[in-house]
Amino acid sequence: MRNALVSMVAAAASVVADAQGAATASAAALQGTKAASNASPIFGVTIPDGYRNWALVAPSHEAGRLDELRGILGNPIAMNAYRAGTLPFPDGTILAKLAWKHVASTEIDDAFVPGHTTTVQIMVKDSKRFASTGGWGFGRFIDGKPVDEAQHQTCFGCHAARVKEHDFVFTRYAP
Repeated sequence: MRNALVSMVAAAASVVADAQGAATASAAALQGTKAASNASPIFGVTIPDGYRNWALVAPSHEAGRLDELRGILGNPIAMNAYRAGTLPFPDGTILAKLAWKHVASTEIDDAFVPGHTTTVQIMVKDSKRFASTGGWGFGRFIDGKPVDEAQHQTCFGCHAARVKEHDFVFTRYAP
């Protein structure tokens, strides 16, 4: 089990191997030059350029029906808030969750590694623009394209039911 956890953390950390060169982005940058067809329904959130260079907030594993490995990344505003313990998160915070199917490692017994990508999910903090959803806008993407409106209608309800007291954010910082 220890090898499995070490492998999961190493796999998630590899997503952000060059975190020191983290790109800066803001909520406004999300609306930049991206085509409307790449924006999430309801919220209009897009995948930010350079998000793969952001710092790792934490890895996670969702067992059960999804059985996914996840790496949660934060833009510089998010990382500063996490390190300072700031809640609520300030406007301009952007979180990106990358998810992969969980597959057995071919190199290490009892370990698992990321398989194919399932989704990229984005949360953008803009307390005015997204006032009705706790200040957060959501985007869920498969192969770079937003999923349908019905799936986006479930985002805030899930966060509100479980993590309202943590500014609607599930992920805790892994120092």
